Amino acid sequence: MQIDSKLPNVGLTIFTVMSKMAQEYNAINLSQGFPDFPVAEELVDGIHHYMKQGMNQYAPMPGMPQLRQEISKKLERTYSKPFDAETEITVTAGAIEALNSTITALVRTGEEVIIIDPAYDAYAPIIEMNGAIPVSVPLKSEDFSLDWEVIRGKVSDRTRMILLNSPHNPTGSVISEDDLRQLEDVVRGTDILVLSDEVYEHIIFDGHVHQSVHWSDELKKRSIVTNSFGKTFHATGWRIGYMVAQPELMKEIRKVHQYNAFCAHTPTQLAIADYLKDPNNYESLPELYQPKRDLFLELTKSSRFKPIPCSGTYFQVLSYDGISDKGDIEMAEWMTKEHGLAAIPMSVFYDDKRDLKMLRFCFAKGEETLKAAADVLCAI
Repeated sequence: MQIDSKLPNVGLTIFTVMSKMAQEYNAINLSQGFPDFPVAEELVDGIHHYMKQGMNQYAPMPGMPQLRQEISKKLERTYSKPFDAETEITVTAGAIEALNSTITALVRTGEEVIIIDPAYDAYAPIIEMNGAIPVSVPLKSEDFSLDWEVIRGKVSDRTRMILLNSPHNPTGSVISEDDLRQLEDVVRGTDILVLSDEVYEHIIFDGHVHQSVHWSDELKKRSIVTNSFGKTFHATGWRIGYMVAQPELMKEIRKVHQYNAFCAHTPTQLAIADYLKDPNNYESLPELYQPKRDLFLELTKSSRFKPIPCSGTYFQVLSYDGISDKGDIEMAEWMTKEHGLAAIPMSVFYDDKRDLKMLRFCFAKGEETLKAAADVLCAI
């Protein structure tokens, strides 16, 4: 049988490769972005409670009404704007399903989607599976900020969507108020949509305020925002997220969502709805993660690795330029095999695979894990 692959250039993700290698060599795994500390007992107990109550069948396609109402309240509390739980909010099987359903519903064959490099590795394949064309625009290499002159130059009459991610995986950079104004100027008077991946919205540091497209009336009317409870509540295996969009956009996206996943896990939705009633459960995340970032930076200060400023997410990029001439994939493999520490090479996030001699480390770990990893880095 001959199979004409839709993704001929796609193999196993680097996250799968490096995590498998970490297991094989018994290495400290700072590669894949998952926390190694427990989920709140209140959430786990809540899921168990609703399972015992018999809430184990299909949820409504857009999500349990209780959860959508609490999301609406959370959004209004955060952004001081109303969001209709019935027509503008949909609960999804993780943020990845929200991204997939959105692009499938709204982007057609031959249209272009501008994505920002380095980019989460799922963006381009989803675009390509829908017959569309990813157009990559690299962040400025000196500080990983957006280059609006280049973005404007990439906009064409085929541009259907601009895909943003802030706080940004893998770099940890965040967009500014000026970036939102620049984006408004780029899309004003066009039919260009904005898909804003904001899964790390609450993991932001140093007093920064998350600059969501929700803040802008111009952007809000043409934007789809994706979020992740897995990231917010450090339960990545639960695969539950949500998306927010204007009713006319959400109507089309739900047509696809109902065939991609139909609904997310019912008892988990109900437990999260209860958990969202206390805003401290999500507003306190900087107090959890910034000390971990600061500890990792302090512990590696005497190493030869140089940190790139991180203002959000739970990833820290370190440069090894000056330590080794190895390519970043080779460096990541060598560190895993020879030194027992796994990281992600940054080149895999670039369309052109540019090698800046940088590695990405996940610091969403316990103190002992971070100390052990820092000992390795300081010994190299």
